[in-house]
Amino acid sequence: MSEKKTVRFIITRQDHPDKAPYPEEFVLDYRPNMNVISALMEIRRNPVNAKGEKTTPINWDMNCLEEVCGACSMVINGKPRQSCTALVDKLEQPIRLEPMRTFPVVRDLQVDRSRMFDSLKKVKAWIPIDGTYDLGPGPRMPEKKRQWAYELSKCMTCGVCLEACPNVNSKSDFIGPAPLSQVRLFNAHPTGAMNKDERLESIMGDGGLANCGNSQNCVQSCPKGIPLTTSIAALNRETTFQMFKSFFGSDHMVD
Repeated sequence: MSEKKTVRFIITRQDHPDKAPYPEEFVLDYRPNMNVISALMEIRRNPVNAKGEKTTPINWDMNCLEEVCGACSMVINGKPRQSCTALVDKLEQPIRLEPMRTFPVVRDLQVDRSRMFDSLKKVKAWIPIDGTYDLGPGPRMPEKKRQWAYELSKCMTCGVCLEACPNVNSKSDFIGPAPLSQVRLFNAHPTGAMNKDERLESIMGDGGLANCGNSQNCVQSCPKGIPLTTSIAALNRETTFQMFKSFFGSDHMVD
C-alpha cells in the first residue's frame, strides 16, 4: 500500500504586534491543484499542528482569490508574492510562509499596509473632479499613451514591490515603486494632468525619487509585470524639467 502524500508548511506565527514571532509546522493531506490559500483555509478549518496539538487558526488577508485585489501578499519560500496564485505543486517543501516585514505585522501573516496607502494620498493618486454631477465625456487619450497607461493601471497595491525593494524599510521614508508609478499613470490622464506639477513636487523631496537605488527588484517581483523601472526613469526626466520650471518660472517655459 502506497504511503499517503502530504504537504508540509512552516508558518511564521506572531500573536500580537509586540510579541516575538515563532515558527509552527503543519502537515496537510495532498490534493492536486492546491494553492497556498486553500492550504491556509484547511488549517483554519482544523487548526492542529504537526505535533498533533490544537492551536489557533492562522491569520492572513485575502479577498478576490484571483490575483486582482492584492490582499493576500506574503513571503513564500523567501519571495514576496500572491498566495492565491502560489501552487503547492510548484513549491519546494517544506513550504515556508512569512509576513511581509516591510509593513508592521498585525498577527501571523496579516500586515498593516497603511504606509503604502498613505503614500498614494501623498502623491494624489486619483483623478479630481469638480462635484458629483455629470460632466459629460472627458478628453480622449491617444491610443499609444493609453496602451502603456493601461499596463500601469494593473497595480493591485499588493505591496510586493515594496517588500522586494531594499530601499523601503523602517529607516527610510522612501514611498516605493508602486506609488511612483501611479504618479506617472495619473499625470498621463488628460484630466489628471491638471495636478501634474503638484504630484511631481511631492516626489522631489524626502522619500521620493532620490531614495530609489535602482536595484530592479521591484520590476522582477511585480505579479502583474508592470514596468516600474521604466516609470521611475520617466519620472526622473519629468522631475528634472519640473525643477528647472520651478526655478526659472513657468511663464518662460512651455510644457
